Amino acid sequence: MRPKITLLATGGTIASLRSANGLIPAMHGEEILRLSPRLTEFADITAQDVFTLDSSNIQPEEWQLLAKAVRKAAQEADGVVITHGTDTMAYTASALSFMLQGLNKPVVLTGSQLPLQYPFSDAPINLEEAFSVAAHAAPGVYISFHHKVIYGTRAVKMRTLSYDAFDSINAPPVGYFDADGLHLSRQIPIAPPDLPLDTMADIDPRVFLLKLMPGTDPEIFTHLASAGYQGLVMEAFGLGGLHYIRRNLVDSLKALSAKGIVTLVTTQCVYEKADFSVYEVGHDVPDGRNIHGAHDMTTEAAVTKLMWVLGDRERRMRLITGSLCHEMILEQE
Repeated sequence: MRPKITLLATGGTIASLRSANGLIPAMHGEEILRLSPRLTEFADITAQDVFTLDSSNIQPEEWQLLAKAVRKAAQEADGVVITHGTDTMAYTASALSFMLQGLNKPVVLTGSQLPLQYPFSDAPINLEEAFSVAAHAAPGVYISFHHKVIYGTRAVKMRTLSYDAFDSINAPPVGYFDADGLHLSRQIPIAPPDLPLDTMADIDPRVFLLKLMPGTDPEIFTHLASAGYQGLVMEAFGLGGLHYIRRNLVDSLKALSAKGIVTLVTTQCVYEKADFSVYEVGHDVPDGRNIHGAHDMTTEAAVTKLMWVLGDRERRMRLITGSLCHEMILEQE
């Protein structure tokens, strides 16, 4: 029996056309299907437009709209493919990974570096591979791009022009394509947390991302609190170091914690993890209350997980240091 797959279109380069001001998303989902006749080899497909935006304009409010559309589509479909711009695709994929926990269907994001109608566009093969993943993968959220299949919480856009735009960070890709087709690794299912499914998409976007540099003024933490932020993701140096000589970031961060603002500390390094215990400059940072290490999470995963946790802080705060949807690999696993 042929699988039923729903295409949810959101705009992006893949759907862009030339305009007087440059590329602009303009093609709808039905047009994408019309221009991609080989997709019908994979499944019975229906298309729906959720919104039509450059992905730079896709924000937490759009994630909520998209999560709602996915849950509705999944009531009838066996899988969902989302076409999306590449610039913020990793953020959307990570956010959906948390917001769609408990959804027993594969959800696959894809896009392209060149518009679908351009010569030599990577859109046709990316679409075909995404639909193949949606028809065969285990439940979860993935990015399928340039022959790689990556968990939504592990993908980072690493290149602006190359067709090979995304890498899987700190975990091998879930699968890949070669001349023999799709190869998927054995996936260990993760049970969703014991929370109401109808509240999974509740998030709080009041999270700030701060990349430290030598000489960062601790006064920035005061401004974050006065601006109403409830969470901070801080990219620290190396394994998690931050300076405290002359400009004491440690004490200022703890003052932020005392105000109830939650901080996840990650590393500026793309690969490997943050570990406060190694160096004296980071050893005294975690306070066990509102300051936590992000371990080996990507920045995108840390930001979206913190938004998700703060969306129902009372019930979700206990989950901040656990691995929910492959965003962390913990030593005890």
